[in-house]
Amino acid sequence: MNAASLELRPSAPDTATLATAGAASAANAGGASGVRQVWRTRYLFVLTWAFTLLNSARVLSYLPTLWALASSGDSSQHSLWTWGMWMGANITMAAWLYEQQGQRWNRAVAVNLVNASMCAATFLVIAALRL
Repeated sequence: MNAASLELRPSAPDTATLATAGAASAANAGGASGVRQVWRTRYLFVLTWAFTLLNSARVLSYLPTLWALASSGDSSQHSLWTWGMWMGANITMAAWLYEQQGQRWNRAVAVNLVNASMCAATFLVIAALRL
């Protein structure tokens, strides 16, 4: 080998090289996209179940507050303002989700309405105890 053979010169690739490189690039892009799609599908599956389980538990988490209010008769540690705001936030979130989904019902709409009803129940118990 001499110095001339080690010289790096840009050269134009031939058509076959370009076609092979293009196909490899497309395959890699499709492969990466396919992997991302698999992970996204798994992520959405886990997210859906997490949403369902946590919001089901959330509905149940209102019950101790309602029980404590009803059994003690003391609402002094509970704010009507807070429970009213949470109720309104849940109702408006349900309405927003409904509208954003093309006026279709889905699990998220239902969960927000159930949460709103639990907030309303707590609000009503507090209000009744203060009358």
